Amino acid sequence: MSEIYDIIIVGAGPAGLAAGVYGSRSRLKTAILTKGKPGGQAATTQDLENYPGFSRGTTGPALMEAMAEHAKSFGTEIIREEVVDLDLDGEIKIFKTKSGNEYRAKIAILAPGAEPRSLNIKGEKTLRGKGVSYCATCDADFFEDLDVIVVGNGDAAVEEAMYLTKFAETVTIIVIHDEGILDCNKASAEVAFANPKIKWVWNSVLDEIKGDGLVESVMIKNIKTGEISEMETNGVFFFVGTVPKTEMLKGKVELNEQGYIITNDLMETSVPGVYGAGDARVKYLRQVITAASDGAIASVAAEKYLAEEEGFKERVLAVKEPVLVAFWAPQIEASIEEVFKLEKIVSEVNGKVKLVKIDTYRNQRVAKRYGVTEIPSVVIFKQGAVVEKIAGLCSDKELLEKINSL
Repeated sequence: MSEIYDIIIVGAGPAGLAAGVYGSRSRLKTAILTKGKPGGQAATTQDLENYPGFSRGTTGPALMEAMAEHAKSFGTEIIREEVVDLDLDGEIKIFKTKSGNEYRAKIAILAPGAEPRSLNIKGEKTLRGKGVSYCATCDADFFEDLDVIVVGNGDAAVEEAMYLTKFAETVTIIVIHDEGILDCNKASAEVAFANPKIKWVWNSVLDEIKGDGLVESVMIKNIKTGEISEMETNGVFFFVGTVPKTEMLKGKVELNEQGYIITNDLMETSVPGVYGAGDARVKYLRQVITAASDGAIASVAAEKYLAEEEGFKERVLAVKEPVLVAFWAPQIEASIEEVFKLEKIVSEVNGKVKLVKIDTYRNQRVAKRYGVTEIPSVVIFKQGAVVEKIAGLCSDKELLEKINSL
């Protein structure tokens, strides 16, 4: 049987690498499983100007290499293995790889990333990062006073085109529909039509992107006439959606309709002990900085989860004698008084039972698991099983009777 890690992270983009830094620094045995070289999408972005603390001239590959070295310096193992299947339901999560190996961990952090939807146009792949972009927020200022083309006409495309007009001289949107018809909302369309920097090419699709090292021009095909014309441009922005790399997660954790991982603010997924981070999760902004933030949150939340789970197991579930678990909260005065009363009663029965106090303000997970909705409450365990649940206040006599009956 393979060794059991505390945390295994799937994906070595900025989310996965940040999770590795925070996990290993918390003295948790942490590994990252990645199909390719660490860095994810960010490693394909040649110029990176908007990551705080790194001024102009920083490259995506350099920043990602630094992140990977940072994670390894704290003890994170970065393992070149492609995960093809997972078993996330048990207490120990199992990761199956293409090579036939299995890895096991108490915590799974899923950071597989997402990728821009490609139209596979001639020249698109070759000139990516050399004038071909999928992110206005990332790259708009590289095109100051230059001419760019936008492919797409939905909400994201039109909104990003508006953003590009703050930098570019002209923004030409290529639209597959007849003149005046867009897929975006009406309000955005009206604003875009009124912007003098935005130009339109109707009934058309992009046929080819040309350039020697950098984008120089595009070939545009009119879908009604079949005519192909060339237009000079300095950049091409694609806004035709992104695709999360979550195919193997279907049926494992809750995904939204587009396939993105649904999490809460702690990056927790629908499965206990499983976290989502980075571009593959439902979120407002997909950038290196937000991915790194997700990874940090996921690891910190995972560390607290492990401490709570392992502490509860050691103090309650693995104990032979009966255990009274008192659920209280510092803001509820009656629950504090109840805890004092329980401490006194337990001391009087000469070690017949143990008392464990759970602060529900800090640990809601255990309370939720055992259906505790009222504070104070007492749950009595015997050899790891629940034998009694008392919601609200309880008299000394009633408590003593229940203890003596154990």
